Amino acid sequence: MCGIIGVTGDEASCELLLAGLELLEYRGYDSAGIAATDRSADPATSVVWRERAAEHAGSIDHLRGRAGSAPASIGAAVGHTRWATHGPPTEVNAHPHLDCTGRIAVVHNGIIENYRDLGAGLAVRGHLLVSATDTEVLAHLAEEQVAAGATLAEAVALCLGSLRGDFALAMIHAAEPEVVVVARRTSPLIVGVTATTGIVCSDVAAALATTRQLFALDDDQVAEVRPGSVVVRDRTGARVEPEPVAVSWSVQRALKGGYPDFMSKEMHEQPRAVGDTLLGRVQADGTTEIEELVLGDDELRRVRRVVFAACGTSYHAGLVGRQAVERWARVVADAEVSSELRYREPVLDEGTLVVAISQSGETVDSLHAMREARRRGARVVALTNVVDSVMAREADGVLYTRAGPEIGVASTKSHLAQLVMVEVFALHLARVGGRLDQGAVVSVAGDLLDLPVALEDALDRRATYEAVGRRFAACENFYFLGRRAGLPVALEGALKLKELAYVRAEAYPAGEMKHGPISLIEPGAVVVVVATRTPLWEKVMANVEEMRARGAAVVAVADAGDEETARLVDAVLEVPHVAEICSPVVNVVPLQVLAYTIARARGNDVDRPRNLAKVVTVE
Repeated sequence: MCGIIGVTGDEASCELLLAGLELLEYRGYDSAGIAATDRSADPATSVVWRERAAEHAGSIDHLRGRAGSAPASIGAAVGHTRWATHGPPTEVNAHPHLDCTGRIAVVHNGIIENYRDLGAGLAVRGHLLVSATDTEVLAHLAEEQVAAGATLAEAVALCLGSLRGDFALAMIHAAEPEVVVVARRTSPLIVGVTATTGIVCSDVAAALATTRQLFALDDDQVAEVRPGSVVVRDRTGARVEPEPVAVSWSVQRALKGGYPDFMSKEMHEQPRAVGDTLLGRVQADGTTEIEELVLGDDELRRVRRVVFAACGTSYHAGLVGRQAVERWARVVADAEVSSELRYREPVLDEGTLVVAISQSGETVDSLHAMREARRRGARVVALTNVVDSVMAREADGVLYTRAGPEIGVASTKSHLAQLVMVEVFALHLARVGGRLDQGAVVSVAGDLLDLPVALEDALDRRATYEAVGRRFAACENFYFLGRRAGLPVALEGALKLKELAYVRAEAYPAGEMKHGPISLIEPGAVVVVVATRTPLWEKVMANVEEMRARGAAVVAVADAGDEETARLVDAVLEVPHVAEICSPVVNVVPLQVLAYTIARARGNDVDRPRNLAKVVTVE
């Protein structure tokens, strides 16, 4: 969601801040701001320079136009892209926020849950709070500690004990013009250095152009970042060595590369993302190896239940994982929405393995679900695309996808990599547990290894998918149906259409339509059905007849060359035939293109849909 960037030293400049904010745009934002100290001014009397803008997608360009008023000699600077939580997306609510003196500035991700109580106390003590945000109290709390004689780092450390919630923050102070102080709890924050520069950011993407010498902070650690140095202390004030962060991709991989938008580029990268995720994990002879999983064979054999916990698109991957684990490993499996799992008093114990799925490794609901699972005695594994992310560091083991950086807000290639990774894990669990004979293991391994070629085939059909999308671009009511492995595909297709095209799109198990939702079907409705050849094909086609009888247009995801299905529907999205349990990896592709095409036809920004953020770091 929100993005933080900060810098001090030789590289400190408005342009570096703005370039960093542009690299954080993909996380989603509705306003932005920057602030800086002046190292040539008198530190005893100078104030922080600040500019903010609430121009939605144009905020950063607006700030660039105002950057000429910045100090000529910047000491330390912070920048922020805001995704509104407390208070509307206005300039007064945009970060950075200042204290009463104008000498302390703060940017912040996450939520300070007790900000109202803190703000009420500050008001009683004479502070004037001017925004509707939870963030502003941080600047005033630090102001009180500094007035009592604390350094900025000491002030931040003293404030942490009074804060409830999940957050990452960065502060600067005119009296210490070359220092950026940062702290975090749950929300991610990275610090880095070069010989002459210090940098802080909420996402490594914003730092890679400056340095790869990066470090992660643990909860309630405070870092004092100066030109060329970082000092980290824990909540007791003891100095600690921060954890190095490994980065396996470059800034160039996060560029559009000639495509009209990131979503197009990332859809076309899906065969490589799937192939890279499979590489070395599955062999043609059925051998499986997941080095980062850490959990040994004996530990896996003791697992009696697997729970996939995730949100949004990642939850749909969890639904596929549930089916694969049950079918191949014969272990009881569930898929849970993370925000519900945490608060539902779940039955989790030492025989349970919780697999928390998050592309970013930062999703706050899934992180808390992991923590709740561990509190109840379960082992936890993170399935993520980001090495050394918060969830990866806290988990007992990791299932890394290898999708590379994904900039488009609507997940495409990382979702397919998640689908493949849950299936690799399920096969590994089945092989270790001896629940599949060797012939079956080899067969499943072959099915998985065939997926990159099948995806190339599907993407080669993009023009026909786009034609179907243009045909139905003006429709306002879509229903997506599927059975068994087709249900997660239907759910993902509906979500993509809602995210990108802003139309009503609902997904149901096909057999559930007659239990209520069928009352909504009328002429003008479009029903998209996953109708590839499975043992349930005849039942699916019976549902198709029910929809057509009520006047709906039916679009089918069907096996290439299946003329019988084509005769029974109004339009076909053909895909190459693959094994049923692997089919979601291929079958979701035409639904991605369908949503993309309808969104573009309606003039929508497919990379940054309204109201959405790439990384969800608030509950």
